[in-house]
Amino acid sequence: MSNHSDAPLDKLWREYGEVFEAFDDLMLARWMAQTLGQLQGRVWRSSHPLVGAYRLAAQVAHDRQIWHKRLATAPRDYPEAPCCRAPLLPFITRDVPEQGLLCQHCNATAVPFDDIPADVQKMLRNWAEKYAPIHQVAHWDDRQQKRTGNYDRALEDAATEAERLLADAGNKLGPALLEFYPAVVWEDQDECLDVRPEDIPL
Repeated sequence: MSNHSDAPLDKLWREYGEVFEAFDDLMLARWMAQTLGQLQGRVWRSSHPLVGAYRLAAQVAHDRQIWHKRLATAPRDYPEAPCCRAPLLPFITRDVPEQGLLCQHCNATAVPFDDIPADVQKMLRNWAEKYAPIHQVAHWDDRQQKRTGNYDRALEDAATEAERLLADAGNKLGPALLEFYPAVVWEDQDECLDVRPEDIPL
């Protein structure tokens, strides 16, 4: 979510985040530490309400440098993210080979791709290589669309395949990463293909 976009959804999320703006630093740090404890040990959809609330709090906390103030102790199994020194809560996206695992606090790369354990790295690369051409269907130019003969059908087929691959991210990739990280978040939608979280049953 952009902090500066005027898109209706971004405005709505900014409104949701106002509750955390009202927290003082100590309250915010404690709430986040407790929530990390609730997230621990599981693979989470990015659309889950608890993850969404944590992400909003994390943005406020990042702006205030809450984790640098040592006001609360994160659960001990969370290492410090090298990007911003907040507790490491990695996020899997379709761009993982280029961006690595993203940080829920600062949106930077928390774990570069080359630093991901080798066995999981191979799984992630294979998955992303399957996903990339499927996602690209949503961005075909006029010539590519005409060549298919029925672009609407191609788009529908791509969305169906994206749903399957995104489910794999939650069912296979997330659990594999959970062997190395205390909790993992995965992207469960593709706006370009109009794939929504509710389209991806696990």
